Amino acid sequence: MAINVLIADQERIFADALAARLDDEDDIGVMGAVQVEAPSSWLVTGKPAQVMLLDGDLPGDAANRICEKLSSCESTQVIMLSLSSGPERIVKAFQVGAAAWVRKDESLEHLLQVIRGVAQGESWLPPSETADVIQLLLHVREQRRENERLLATLTERERAVLACLAGGAAHRDAVAKQLHLSVNTVRTHLQNLMAKLGVHSTVEAVALTRDNPDWIHGDNDTSS
Repeated sequence: MAINVLIADQERIFADALAARLDDEDDIGVMGAVQVEAPSSWLVTGKPAQVMLLDGDLPGDAANRICEKLSSCESTQVIMLSLSSGPERIVKAFQVGAAAWVRKDESLEHLLQVIRGVAQGESWLPPSETADVIQLLLHVREQRRENERLLATLTERERAVLACLAGGAAHRDAVAKQLHLSVNTVRTHLQNLMAKLGVHSTVEAVALTRDNPDWIHGDNDTSS
């Protein structure tokens, strides 16, 4: 069975040229080569490709958002193609579900090797970036553990207040209304939880919860 590949790149000429070269391979079938500059719903709702070659240099965070949507589709593996690399960019891509990162100046033979490997469930990192990526991943893991330790020091009420903020409550009044508390009580809980977490704003406090969504178990009774 041929490996179904979809190419999505902001440069139409590049996408078409790559599609023509890949289509010469007996074990690869190119489903399409499309020009894309922003997240497109049809990329993730149409017939799924086995492998998507996605332009990692799309404006802003578009590539990661597309990859994140595709990560829920287990049959599609994403290979990020980029003119450059860097541990931070690679780690972010892998965190949203990418299976490989390949520079656009790599040889066709190399790309074919990665496509075939990814189709078999393998992952791939640029050798020159591997050490830095691993070091960054270890740092991220340690930071997550430290965040978990800090969040575990909060009381149930403080958890509930922070959960409201993380859930979209815009200010103290909204939190007070949701939890049936006074604004002064909410203010006190906010001061206490920020002190425990070692942060200076509610934005920083909410940021600590992003990688630890499972810790939120605050109750909603009216006691303070």
